[in-house]
This record gives sequence, structure tokens and C-alpha cells, in this order.
Amino acid sequence: MLRAAVCCCLSSLAGIGTIAATFVSRSGPVLKKGWHTSSEGRGRLLLNMFSENIYINTNFKNKFDSSDLNADSAPVPQKKTTTHESCHRFSKVLLTSFTVYFLLLTTLFSVALISLFKKYSQLLEEKALIKELNYTKLECRKQHSFLKDKVWNCCPKDWKPFSSYCYFTATDSASWSESEEKCSSMGAHLMVIHSQEEQDFITKILDPKAAYYIGLSDPGHRQWRWVDQTPYNESATFWHPGEPSSDNEQCVIINHPYSGWGWADSLCSGKQKSVCQMKKICV
Repeated sequence: MLRAAVCCCLSSLAGIGTIAATFVSRSGPVLKKGWHTSSEGRGRLLLNMFSENIYINTNFKNKFDSSDLNADSAPVPQKKTTTHESCHRFSKVLLTSFTVYFLLLTTLFSVALISLFKKYSQLLEEKALIKELNYTKLECRKQHSFLKDKVWNCCPKDWKPFSSYCYFTATDSASWSESEEKCSSMGAHLMVIHSQEEQDFITKILDPKAAYYIGLSDPGHRQWRWVDQTPYNESATFWHPGEPSSDNEQCVIINHPYSGWGWADSLCSGKQKSVCQMKKICV
């Protein structure tokens, strides 16, 4: 509103000034020639003055409107800048999200690949071990599988199958370390027991009058360890009452001295029988 009022005032002043200037510049000769006595001359003079005034006002207004339009359109680049900044911000967020997703996917793929590689390496080791052992005879049972190829679980002759393992009872007596070496030469290790089912199975095929080494020992400070490095779980142990009884007895036997089978600590140098354990052979 204020701008429009200023525009009108300036336009009027300019028009008045133009009329005055034109009147002064042109009235002299007319007055000298009797301007007050010629109505036709006066009319022509006024028409010329108003025409020039309209032309000047029109030019002034066009210039003012053009400058005003330019002034009003100046902030437009600011809108473009704001839009550009928003697009740039969105691009950064999108790029960050894509990077995080890619890193997560890469990590999961790496973990899966490592796990697969470990299983494959274990399978190769088992196959290599089977080739080295050269068992003369295997006793096999068909395993139910959804795979196209038939899978057979086998144990060497004179070994007893149970769950996923084969068990062999050594009849000759030896120390704990010698017994473990003998099991190892057959691709096995001294028996590891983690459940009541395993305990019940093995005791059914053992001689109650003999004692047998199992794969549990104490390297020091009563820290019992299994030979296959599986955790020792105190809630799944089968010690005789009062056992273990001596810090000097660092190996473990399974025997049936009185009312039932159980574990007892023993000197590792003692001569005892033993039980070997190995995974079933898949063919």
C-alpha cells in the first residue's frame, strides 16, 4: 500500500513538472502572438502537453513496475537453494542407510561362509581319517534322510553303536595316557559321558568286576576336563558317594564296586581297562 501511494505521488509530481516545463517552453511564443485571443491555439497546446504527460507517466510507471518486479523476484533463488539443500540432505541419508545395509549383509555373509568352511574342513578331516584307519569290516545301518543319496551310518567291527557314536571296550590294561594313545591310534578317544542315557548304555556292556578309564582328567587344582574339550558339567556327573576323594588321583575310572556303577578318581599310572569312543562313519 505504501509503495503504491509513493508511486502515485511521484507520478503526479512528474506530470505536473512536465506540464509546467512544457508550458513555459512553449507558451512564450504563443503569448507573444496573442495566445489569449486564439482558442484554437490554446486547445492544440493543451492537447500536446497532455499527450507528452501521458507518455512520460507511462514510461515512468513501466520503469517503476519493472524495478519493483525485479525486487520482488529476488528471493526466488533462495527457494531453489532450499530445495537443493533438501535434496542433498535426503541423498546423504539414503547413502548412509545403503552403506549400513551393505555392511550388515556383508557381515552375515562372512559368518555364514566361515561356518560352512568349518563344517567342510571337519568333513574332509573325517574322510581323511577313515582312509588312514583302513578298517577291514564295517557294520552299517541306513540313516533316514531327505537327501537324494542314501546315507549309511557305520561302526567298525566289534564296536557298539549308540546315538551318533561307536564304542569299543579295550580288554588289555594300561595307564590312562597309554589308553588314550591307543584310542587315538584307532581314530577315537577315551569315552566322554554327558547324559544318563550314555551312562546307562555303556554300563550294560561292561564287566562289573573290572574298572575302565574314561576321558576325564584333572590337570591341576581339581579342574576336571574332557579329552574332546567339551565343557565339564557338574550336574551331569555320576560320581560314587565321597568321590572324588584325593587330590593325587587325577584320572577317572568307571566301576561297579558295590551297589551300582559310578565314577571314582584314580592314579593315572594305574593299569586299567578302557572305553574308546568315535563318531559314526557315514558312507
